[in-house]
Amino acid sequence: MTLRNQAILITGGASGLGLATARAAVEAGAYVTVADLPRDDMAKVLAALGDNVQFVVADVTDAAAVLAAAEKAAEPAALRSVVHTAGRGGPVRFIDRDGKPGDSLLFERVVRTNLVGTFNVIGATASVMARNEVVEGERGSIVLTGSVAAFEGQIGQTGYAASKAGVVGLTLVAARDLASKGIRVNCVAPGIMDTPMLGRVAGEARRRLEDTVTFPKRLGHPDEFASLAVALLENRYLNGETIRLDGAIRMAPR
Repeated sequence: MTLRNQAILITGGASGLGLATARAAVEAGAYVTVADLPRDDMAKVLAALGDNVQFVVADVTDAAAVLAAAEKAAEPAALRSVVHTAGRGGPVRFIDRDGKPGDSLLFERVVRTNLVGTFNVIGATASVMARNEVVEGERGSIVLTGSVAAFEGQIGQTGYAASKAGVVGLTLVAARDLASKGIRVNCVAPGIMDTPMLGRVAGEARRRLEDTVTFPKRLGHPDEFASLAVALLENRYLNGETIRLDGAIRMAPR
């Protein structure tokens, strides 16, 4: 699935992994729609990306808003590619320090954003892609974002690990479900990436994080995520796969 002269929707595309993917898509010649929560600096972000980029406000937990974003993305050209990076974290333990049950509302919010949001994005974008003409045997390609926490969730990551495991579980189901429509679905499971979320970590704390990575001993670069996402979009025989992008890290309990 070539990106050139086709439309791509990138959720969470205003920063981090999504922004890096937006830059890669622009370089590949795509019409890019960035869907994200409102940002004061969005005009500056768009100006840096260029003329073939538009911004749509959308919360992935709002199914109607996601569908509207998908329809908007399909205006300049057929929507054939989606990279879904929007998500959230939030520490939740089963019992707190006083021995009381953990915060189930926070657990639900994390799961709603990461897992229900992924369901909304797949459903909305697939419904738009299903109208496309078949090109090179397919109508579209979707890349989801999991996490190594899906496999090695750490203490305090109950909501995040559960939701990302759910995203990994959805990947093959979605690939099978949408095969009849000619739509592929794959997933990238990043390790520790050098995104704004980790921007406050420096010095010895950062070096300790880097030392947990097998090789190369550093945090992952957002453009490495972007290049893998583009490869998954373009390779027509990759389907139903979750690929770890983590420098062979295996997360410790904490």
